[in-house]
Amino acid sequence: MEKAVAKAAAVDGRSVGSNRLGGIVNQVGIYGVALLFILLGAALQGAGIINNFLSAQNFFNIIDAVALLGIVAVGMAFVTYSGHYADMSVPTTMALTGIVAVELLSFGFVQALLAALAVGLAIGLINAVVVGKFKANPIIWTLAMNYVTMGIIRFVWVNKQIYPDMKTDDKLTVALFDNIFRYRFFNVVGLPVVVMLVMMVLAHILMTRTAYGAQLKLTGSARKAARFSGINVDKVVGIAFLLAAFTATVGGLTVTSLSRVGAWYNGAGYDFRAVTAVVIGGMTLAGGRGSIIGVMGGAFVIGLMNNIMTLLGIGTFSQDMIRGAIFIVVVGINAKSLRSLGRDDA
Repeated sequence: MEKAVAKAAAVDGRSVGSNRLGGIVNQVGIYGVALLFILLGAALQGAGIINNFLSAQNFFNIIDAVALLGIVAVGMAFVTYSGHYADMSVPTTMALTGIVAVELLSFGFVQALLAALAVGLAIGLINAVVVGKFKANPIIWTLAMNYVTMGIIRFVWVNKQIYPDMKTDDKLTVALFDNIFRYRFFNVVGLPVVVMLVMMVLAHILMTRTAYGAQLKLTGSARKAARFSGINVDKVVGIAFLLAAFTATVGGLTVTSLSRVGAWYNGAGYDFRAVTAVVIGGMTLAGGRGSIIGVMGGAFVIGLMNNIMTLLGIGTFSQDMIRGAIFIVVVGINAKSLRSLGRDDA
């Protein structure tokens, strides 16, 4: 199969990547941007414009926020890499899985987590079948799935907020759920950070060192060539959506643990934030180009940027506009770069 993938890539006349130096720049460059944001924050603090940017507590806050975004972005990266842009059902997947977990805590901590995982993967499986097998437009379908899931949440729970200590009297179970976000190894490194790092390593290996990663790259960069080479494209795409659903579920459990409440708004905005991290990190929306290392750098840059804007007193809506403007600029640059490489689907 790997030989077939290589052969198909050779047959495909379009350029699907960049040279080795370009790849290094794409991966290292985003961390250079992160360093510039750190220097900017330090300069603003030195000028007395903001306070406590360089404090240890503030950096712990940044890392915790980056971990939550990074977890979701890892799965989103597989969808983007497959050439299917983004999974817009991520926000309600996060919300619903968090609500289900809290609702079922009375049955036990492990049982609640397994139920949440089953719900999340069910949403991912539906996306996998409809987009992968029936070729539905990924943006339109997953956005519709997002609204359907939100409708289910509103219908069943009628906008109610569900608290863990209201669903079970077992203090240990409540404490375990709270510690999904709050537990720290050696009282320093948060559990979400460890989860993100493990996911990043596994995702990087899966994307760069396995037959599936090679198939995913060819599917994203040249879908027809992938089919002609004998790759089960439907399966490859389906797995990408399942991975996105899995990381959205983990992210949903984490953000619900953070807020200590299961609610419809948990996860709101994480679709766009994750896509922004993916794109800023050098992964093209056209598919088949980018890396998990770059995506993690993109998440770190967004975390730094959000932190600085918050310290500057910039409101939520203004932050959204700034992130949107950056997203538009980066997508435009990527599109121009791809066209210069012979890709007309940028």
